[in-house]
Amino acid sequence: MKKVGIWLDKKEALGVVLEEDGESVFNVESELEFFNPKGGSRSKANWGPQDVVQDSKYLEREKHQLKRYFENITLELQDVDELAIFGPAEAPEKFVGELEEHYPALAQKIIATEKADSMTQNQFTALVKQTFGLNDR
Repeated sequence: MKKVGIWLDKKEALGVVLEEDGESVFNVESELEFFNPKGGSRSKANWGPQDVVQDSKYLEREKHQLKRYFENITLELQDVDELAIFGPAEAPEKFVGELEEHYPALAQKIIATEKADSMTQNQFTALVKQTFGLNDR
């Protein structure tokens, strides 16, 4: 039986795969660009309108990059029997939403979704084993 725990944020995803014959780890980088748009410009006329930077193009680009990132993660989750998802902020929630919308068979295998700060690989492996009730291994 293949059980996978995955911790993800917008930078990377760390996965731990637990099987009868042992455990393995995988890592998926996000390749997400972090935008910092600078403010607009002032009009040359006194008290004139100020030019505003449109965030929509940055947000649209981020949305497409997140979609590609989530697709790369799902490629690692083939033949999973149970799935647990961890992570800070809203990245795990967005990932679960993506699974429910585009990968419903995989979304049905989610047994836990929890908030978790960043941790070492050993700490995360212990958390995954605890979640699946495999502390004695």
